[in-house]
This record gives sequence, C-alpha cells and structure tokens, in this order.
Amino acid sequence: MAITCTENIDSRQVTEAQSAELLYTITGTADEAAAIAALKATAPTVLHNMKRQPVTVEPVHIDTTHPDKCLWTGTVHYAPFEYPDPPQTGDSSFAFDTGGGTQHITQSLQTVGRYAASGTAPDFGGAIGVTHDNVEGVDITVPVYNFSETHYLPASQVTNAYKGTLFQLTGKVNNAPFRGLAAGECLFLGASGSRRGTGPDDDWEITFRFAGSPNRTGISVGPITGISKKGWEYLWVRYADAEDTGSNTLVKQPVAAYVEKVYEEGNFAALGIGT
Repeated sequence: MAITCTENIDSRQVTEAQSAELLYTITGTADEAAAIAALKATAPTVLHNMKRQPVTVEPVHIDTTHPDKCLWTGTVHYAPFEYPDPPQTGDSSFAFDTGGGTQHITQSLQTVGRYAASGTAPDFGGAIGVTHDNVEGVDITVPVYNFSETHYLPASQVTNAYKGTLFQLTGKVNNAPFRGLAAGECLFLGASGSRRGTGPDDDWEITFRFAGSPNRTGISVGPITGISKKGWEYLWVRYADAEDTGSNTLVKQPVAAYVEKVYEEGNFAALGIGT
C-alpha cells in the first residue's frame, strides 16, 4: 500500500504572531523514517513568509504485519526567516589576500647554471636577459599583502575636512607602525564610501584599501652587498660593460645599486580607524 500524508482540516492555524503549526495524518507505513520522508515531501517549505522547521511524527497505531493500518500524526512548525542584523555605527569588517604583486627585475638572486655551445658562457653577474646594449629583465611575483577594512562611521566624523584627509593620504606609506606593519611597509590605496540614509543620525559605510610589502635588509646585487630598502622604496641597478675573463667576452655587469623613495609618508592615525 502506498504511503499517504494528508493535512488535517483544522491544521492551518497561526499559533502566535510570528509562528505557525500544521498537523498531518500519515498512513501506509510502520517505518518512522518513511513517515518523516512523506511528511517532508508534503508539507510546504515556506508558509506565510515563514521557514519550515524540523518536522516530527508521533505513532497513533502501529501494526508491522499490516502497514496499511498504521497511523501517524505529523507536526510541522514554521518560524520567521532569520536575517542578520545590519551593521551598526562603529562596526567593522575585514578582508585580505596575499596573492602577490608583479615586479620587473633585472637581477637574479643567484645564477645557478651557465651553459655555452662551446667554451665558457659569459658571466653577467646575475643580470637577466642581457643583450648587446641592454638588460631586459623579467616580471616576477613578489609578496604583496592586500587588505581592506569596512567601517561604519558617524556622520559627525565624515566631514569635508575628513574626506580631504582621505584624499591627501591616498598613495602614501605609513610613517609609523600600522596594522602590524612597520613604517614604510603599508601603502594606502584609497577609500570609497556612501551615506546610509539622509537623516542626521545616519552613518557612513567606508571601505579602506591597503597593500603591504616587507622592508628588507642585507640585499645583494651581484658583487654589491649590504643593501637595505623599505617595502615601497624602489631598487634599481646600473650596469656597465666589463670584461669577463672566463670567456674573454665583453659583458654587462652590475656596478651600482640605487634605492629610491617614490611614495611620500603619511600619518595613518588621521584615518580615524585606529592603528
């Protein structure tokens, strides 16, 4: 005999302002799991904009030898959908990735092999992609820590002067430790924001974007050692013609290294989101 699941005539009554209960009669099985499956297949998953909760069945009459005479009562409860509360003024959220960035380099960390069709391959001192009159280099992935923060700031804080501060700090590096990054390691990429409403008490949702690159010391470029640079300073190498005695060839080799400051420093405490 097939299992039947029928809603009771007096079933559809809202028990509270924000809940409901449906009652069913189930016949044709002595198996509780089968009765529950039939109830789930019959009862709607959504009722009056409320979500179905876990269902229950209670045996009224069970006869394992005559399943067609078995009787169950099924109960289905409904409750409102649970939506997360919207962020409140003063709340924050954070996101990050360490996907890295791309940098063009002309110097390797180490030349691990030199091979020539005949004789000895010229030694370029770690220079990459050397041509007759140029060092072409290569693009590599370097550590870059990208992260963003969304803050909900009161309207009283987000004045025209504050917006100007965000504008002035965009494209600057931190002059003091910030979010666990040492001075010179954090670059402020800018902020975007919108007002949540137009009332005097409505706040601003502002997302701040940053990128981190580590400070480094003890860098070597060919025969040049002891180089130090902050995370967002730029290191470049000057090459000159030199004679490689091993191959009796005129080659390009590093003769000087330069560390350039290309970003101004800024006080990130002025962002108003802590340090």
